[in-house]
Amino acid sequence: MTGERYPAGQVHGLSKAGKPLLVRYDLEALGKSVSKAALAARTGGFWRYREFLPVTKSENVIDLGEVMTPLISLPKIARKLGASAGRIIIKDEGRLPTGSFKARGLALAVAMAKELGLKHLAMPTNGNAGAAMAAYASRADLKTTIFCPDDTPEINVSEIELQGATVYRVNGLINDCGKIVGDGKAGAGWFDVSTLKEPYRIEGKKTMGLELAEQLGWELPDVIFYPTGGGTGLIGMWKAFAELESIGWIGAKRPRMVAVQATGCAPIVKAFEAGEEHAPLWQDARTVAAGIRVPIAVGDFLILRAVRESGGFAIAVPDEVILAARDEVAKEEGLLLCPEGAATFAAYKQALEDGRVKAHERVVLYNCATGLKYPLPPVTRSLDRSGPIDFAAL
Repeated sequence: MTGERYPAGQVHGLSKAGKPLLVRYDLEALGKSVSKAALAARTGGFWRYREFLPVTKSENVIDLGEVMTPLISLPKIARKLGASAGRIIIKDEGRLPTGSFKARGLALAVAMAKELGLKHLAMPTNGNAGAAMAAYASRADLKTTIFCPDDTPEINVSEIELQGATVYRVNGLINDCGKIVGDGKAGAGWFDVSTLKEPYRIEGKKTMGLELAEQLGWELPDVIFYPTGGGTGLIGMWKAFAELESIGWIGAKRPRMVAVQATGCAPIVKAFEAGEEHAPLWQDARTVAAGIRVPIAVGDFLILRAVRESGGFAIAVPDEVILAARDEVAKEEGLLLCPEGAATFAAYKQALEDGRVKAHERVVLYNCATGLKYPLPPVTRSLDRSGPIDFAAL
């Protein structure tokens, strides 16, 4: 952090030092402008926190029917693991428009692009972020160009294109796609909306922290497990908690923030364990949890600072354990997690076993998208209706 200040109401990318810019508010004025009671009387999703957000003109708000995403406990699994009842909670972000938590950040980024007069946006994506930007930008009449790794799930590529973007498959990973976006700014004239390369996606993602605090009666959980690629949501929630304390809505208690990655792409885990502030490029990144396959994060130091300041940790889980965790939650509790969300449950089980988390602690696991967007196990069982059916065997 350099402490350098930039004026509001202007287009900004990274700072002069090449680092992310963070939006700051007059928190004293903010605290006077809204109350918990006034907030409780509002309906809808994350736009209800408008005083905490940078959009200044209501006509620039882009509404696609956002909701407050539910908190869902896992009672059967809690009993099986010996955890206290109601202490394992999934926050299911798959209920948002375009089926993922990317709706939060991109809604704000697109709304601010509209407010600041931008016309053409571009970004790299592993799938869900591109879908969110395409949908919100189409609603706002903005042009979008999106680049994704060539092994991005077909459903993601199709929904991005169908919702109004021009999407290109790239023979590389998300950082390679990001380089194309950066290199093309001058020639193509687009604005780069990559993770943390503009100040507003983080403001949308911080609403996860505001919403969670409100849902829990302004009492934060003991631990938050967050699927971490670019890490915008983890950084954003940490920022939200600081703002809430500054206006007197919560106390000093903070959850331990846990950055969850896959063993095939774990730069933050490696840097955390080595005591480093930056995470070098992870070579040959591979994981079934495409959303956290981010070999290098521009906000790596912000992720690591939040994790360390909170007393949390970074943890990596193998792909086979991620898929087993997805299957367990689906079959035991009827909740279909995306692979990234399943990684948080796998990480919780691992941390419970090694003692980093206790059975009595209240933990929140972020399921970042609907599991329906991802490849699912095939079903081959069939019946021949024209022949005899052994109903007893069924």
